[in-house]
Amino acid sequence: MDGETYQLTRRTFYLNTREHVLLLIARLTQDLRRQELDIWKRAIRVVNHELNNSLAPIHSLFHSAGVVRARMDDDGRLAEINSAIAERLASLQQFIDGYAHLARLPKPRRERVAWSDLLAAVQRIVAFAVETRPSHEAMIDRAQIEQVLINLVKNAREAGSAEADIVVRVVRRDGGSALIVEDRGQGMDDETLRHALLPFYSTKPGGTGLGLALAGEIIDAHGGNVRLARREGGGMVVTCWIPD
Repeated sequence: MDGETYQLTRRTFYLNTREHVLLLIARLTQDLRRQELDIWKRAIRVVNHELNNSLAPIHSLFHSAGVVRARMDDDGRLAEINSAIAERLASLQQFIDGYAHLARLPKPRRERVAWSDLLAAVQRIVAFAVETRPSHEAMIDRAQIEQVLINLVKNAREAGSAEADIVVRVVRRDGGSALIVEDRGQGMDDETLRHALLPFYSTKPGGTGLGLALAGEIIDAHGGNVRLARREGGGMVVTCWIPD
C-alpha cells in the first residue's frame, strides 16, 4: 500500500485562563499527487513546445535544401540552410542539456570563498549593482553559487528591470549568509509566487522554467532556502540563505 502524507499543525490557546493545545491534521496525499501530475503535464507541454519549435523549421529547411539541389541553382543557398539547421540543433541541444543538468546536479564541493570575489567574477558576465561590498566569506560551491546569481540576474532582466535597478547584497544572517537580489521588473502575482520555484513553470512565452528551479535546487543542496517577495515600489526581492 502506498504511504499517506499528512500535515500536522499545532496551536496553543487559552480558555478560562487555562492553556490548551489544539492539533489539526490534514490529509495531503491527494493534493500532492495532483500537484505531481500537474508538474508532469507541464513538463510534457514544455518539451513538446520546444521540440516543435526546432523540428518544424528543421523539416522545412530540409525540404528547401532538396528543392535547391533538384534545381541545381545553389548560389550559396545551401550554406544558409545548413547554418540555420545547425542553429536550431544547437538550441535544442542547449535545452536538453539544461534539463539534464537539473536532473543530475552534483553535490556541492564546498570551499572557503570570499563573497566580494564571487560578486566581481559574476559582474564580468552579467551587469548588476552591488550595494556594499561584503567582507566575509562562506563555505560554498563557488561555481554553483555563481550560476545561481547569474540565473537570478538574468531573470530580473527578462522581467523588464533595467541593469541599474538590479541590486545585489550579501549580508550575515541567522548563522549564515543571505544573497539578496532586488529588481524593478514586472514582479509576480500570487499564482506565480506560489509556483515560481517549480521546474517547468514559466509565465514567459517559450520559457523553460529552469532558472529559478535550478537556483532553488542548488541552494537546497547547500542546506539553505530561497524566498521570493514583492519589492516595495515594484519588482521582486529574491533572498537565498546559505548556512555557514
